[in-house]
Amino acid sequence: MKNPWVIIGIITVVLFGGAILYSNQASKKSNEGIVTSKHIKEGQPNAVTLTEYSDFQCPACGAFEPVLEQTLAKYGDKITFEYKHYPLPIHPYAEQAALAAEAAGQQGKFFEYHDKLFATQKEWSESPAPQTFFIQYAKDLGLNVDQFKRQMQSSVLRDYIRSDANEAKQLALTGTPTFYLNGQKMEMKSYEDFVNQVAAAVDPGAALNTGSTSASGGAGQPGIKFGLQ
Repeated sequence: MKNPWVIIGIITVVLFGGAILYSNQASKKSNEGIVTSKHIKEGQPNAVTLTEYSDFQCPACGAFEPVLEQTLAKYGDKITFEYKHYPLPIHPYAEQAALAAEAAGQQGKFFEYHDKLFATQKEWSESPAPQTFFIQYAKDLGLNVDQFKRQMQSSVLRDYIRSDANEAKQLALTGTPTFYLNGQKMEMKSYEDFVNQVAAAVDPGAALNTGSTSASGGAGQPGIKFGLQ
C-alpha cells in the first residue's frame, strides 16, 4: 500500500498549483483592456494648474469637496484640475474606493464616480460591505457592471493607485487633502485661504489679502483639519 502521506502530499501540490493557475488566469482577465491615464479636467492653454492628492474615505477630503467644486465651477476653463490618489492606511476602504473609481474610469466615468463617492462617503465608509455600494453606484451611472466588477480587481489599476500614493510619500505629504497650485504646495489654515490663493493665481490683479498662511496640517474651519485625516 502506498504511503497515505505521499498521496496527501501529491493532492496538496495539485490543489495548490491549480489555485495558483486560477489566480493567474483571473488576474490576467481583470487586466484585459485596462488603459491607465491621468484624471484631469482640462482648462484653456494658459490656465492655472491645481492638483489634489486625496483619499475617498478621508472626512476632511469629503468636507472640502463642495468648496473645491464651487471654485472649479466659478473659474471654469481658467483652471486645469488633476486628481491624484493618496489612500491612507488609516482608512480601510480607501484603496477599494479608489479601485472602484478607476474601474469606472475605464468606462469614461471617473469623475462622475468620484463625485458619487464623496457625496455618499458616510454611507459606504461606515458599512461592513462597501463593495455592495460600489456596485450599486456603477449601476446608477449606467456602467457595464460585469466589466466594472472584473476591472475593480485589476492589479494594473491597483499599481497605478499606489504609484500616485508613492509620489505623495516622496513629496513628504503627511495627509489629505493636499493641493498644489502651479506646482507649489498650498499652505493654508482655512477654506478662505484656499479660495483666495486660487483667485490670486487666476487673476493676480484682483488678488485679495489671504491673511496668515501656515503649514498644511493646521486647523481649518470648525470641525475640519487639514493634513492627516
